[in-house]
Amino acid sequence: MALELPDFPWDSLLPYRERAAAHPDGIVDLAIGSPFDPTPQVIQAALAAAGDAPGYPQTAGSAAFTAAVIGWFARRHGVTVEAANVMPTIGSKELIGLMPTLLGLGRGDVVVQPTLAYPTYAVGAAAVGATVLASDEPEDWPDETRLVWLNSPGNPDGRVLDVEFLRRAVRRARDLGAVIANDECYTELNWAGDAPTPTILDPRVIGDSRRLTLSVGSLSKSSNLAGYRAGFAAGCSDLVGELVLARKHLGLNPPAPIQAAMVAALGDDEHVQVQRERYRARRTTLIAALTTAGFRVDDSSAGLYLWVTRGEDAWATVAALADHGILGTPGTFYGPAGSQHVRIALTATDEIVGAAARRLEQLSNH
Repeated sequence: MALELPDFPWDSLLPYRERAAAHPDGIVDLAIGSPFDPTPQVIQAALAAAGDAPGYPQTAGSAAFTAAVIGWFARRHGVTVEAANVMPTIGSKELIGLMPTLLGLGRGDVVVQPTLAYPTYAVGAAAVGATVLASDEPEDWPDETRLVWLNSPGNPDGRVLDVEFLRRAVRRARDLGAVIANDECYTELNWAGDAPTPTILDPRVIGDSRRLTLSVGSLSKSSNLAGYRAGFAAGCSDLVGELVLARKHLGLNPPAPIQAAMVAALGDDEHVQVQRERYRARRTTLIAALTTAGFRVDDSSAGLYLWVTRGEDAWATVAALADHGILGTPGTFYGPAGSQHVRIALTATDEIVGAAARRLEQLSNH
């Protein structure tokens, strides 16, 4: 029997992709958040050096990987974690999609997600027959809640949850006996300051206990490792232990060379700063062009997207952009709250971003 999963939203964007591709100068694709810039040499070298890997990799992570995650949390967030709190993942999407399965959730259980949400949270819940609740207010989470997904910085809107909200959300989840996980894959791409955005493992959030709490991270964006499927999670040792055991049975152990590459990525802040500045420049260019063209940019204080609106139906905006050869993502893909917004990705080359800016100038003249 096939799983009852929601429709794949990107299929509905295909006519607009074709419309944008008909532009005389070709399509400017700002819909998909897939990195374009080269993987840093320090990471490529680490991958190559670890190429001789005849044995099975450790599901819980190598000693070097664990130490790298511990060091990264201490250095970048001022947070203390230990080996039992850490595990590698095959990218972050794999863990997000499988979390309800790994936790043994099923019918009658509730999975909470943001009102504007990356679709995989709901897909993971649908795979086990759990009920999805889109809610940004902890007091509204019902007694049946067993898993809460937060996403800060948010995709698609770049919203950042502050320490006060995170603390309130963790307290409510613990009262319900629910696991609470924050998807933090954009934490290094903070446009409001030099430090990463707040992590759910901050002592100001969780106090002196990591109980039922998990941070989910990814190196796809900050280190251009989408092709490596390089992610990690950290938090409650009991929860991490249960997840590692289940993943061991399922064979979800990230390859040893990828773990070695993650060690290099997590230990080197310089390449992250270089990449952040590339995205900052592209972001500045696109904000100026979008504003001139009559768009308003909402939230977008972190992450790889601009959350924009012209005060009209999202699909009307997608069509107007496609007529000028630009492909954006309708906010409806992320929930009803996005009905008048379009997501614009920063993941494009400088040349593509420059072309987008020129085309937006033409749009502003219509």
